[in-house]
Amino acid sequence: MRVAVVGAGYFAQFQIEAWARHPDASLAAVCDLDAEKAKAAADAHGAEAWTDVAAMLRTVKPDLLDIATPPASHLPLVRLAVEQGVHCVCQKPLAPTLAEAEQIVSTAAEAGVSLIVHENFRFQPWYREIRKQIDSGRLGDPYQVSFRLRPGDGQGTEAYLARQPYFQEMQRFLMHETGIHLIDVFRYLLGEVDSVFADLRRLNPAIAGEDAGQVLFRFAGGARGLFDGNRLAGHRARNPRLTMGEMLLEGSEGSISLDGDGGLNWLPLGGEAEPIPYEWRNVHFGGDCVYALQDHVLRHFADGADIENPAADYLTNMRIVEAAYRSAETERWAAV
Repeated sequence: MRVAVVGAGYFAQFQIEAWARHPDASLAAVCDLDAEKAKAAADAHGAEAWTDVAAMLRTVKPDLLDIATPPASHLPLVRLAVEQGVHCVCQKPLAPTLAEAEQIVSTAAEAGVSLIVHENFRFQPWYREIRKQIDSGRLGDPYQVSFRLRPGDGQGTEAYLARQPYFQEMQRFLMHETGIHLIDVFRYLLGEVDSVFADLRRLNPAIAGEDAGQVLFRFAGGARGLFDGNRLAGHRARNPRLTMGEMLLEGSEGSISLDGDGGLNWLPLGGEAEPIPYEWRNVHFGGDCVYALQDHVLRHFADGADIENPAADYLTNMRIVEAAYRSAETERWAAV
């Protein structure tokens, strides 16, 4: 499958590298407004470099466009792709607002073009293993899930500037940009969310949006969830950006915990903790989750396998985010 990537910023490097590495993909082109960035990324993998997306799409004629740019650019880029009948993978956040995200989804749907959200956290190997443990019945009836987000990268006037400087300008930050990853993981593990209660705040005055807070979740199946996020604080890990924090799932038969080094432990009710062995590679970002997501996308197009993260379904994550902001403003539970 011929793939073109638009965007050559910090995170796009992982997407570009993974497409170039996959045996079933051919990285045809990299496009960025910064010609030097585009050339450096393209030359590293034998692809063409472009600065004009429309011209690239007309000339290169890729099968798939991977949009790895900030949210405000997504709608016009999807429009350019669908004009050429090119399928899209689009970075999250899908758009600055829910209304614009809905417009992006309808634009692709009306053109009959596939639109898949690059939501890679659920493809991190520890969450795939946790899902297997739940499916096996080991946890019993799920009671609750909690995640403590602690990347420790949000302090001071230089926060985020080295990797993704636009983070500083986002009016909605913790939930819109970061928390949505865990919302998607929570849905992947425990199903749909009915309502939320949120307490959000800004700790670093150098940024525009909130960077800390707690959100409670009520799941349709009866379980509860807690997202406890603080981008200024750290956690015990050799690489604090590997898991970005720690998770605990509790059920009628025991609990499963995730530590900051990707380790999983099982604690049976009334018993002693033991590690859960599983295989994963500590390479690139998040246990090579970008490659795992892209492999999932390629299998979808090659074999017709169900896709886990179509954009239409991803709108639910954004509606949960909107409910969290409504809750924080009203100091009340908000329905999704």
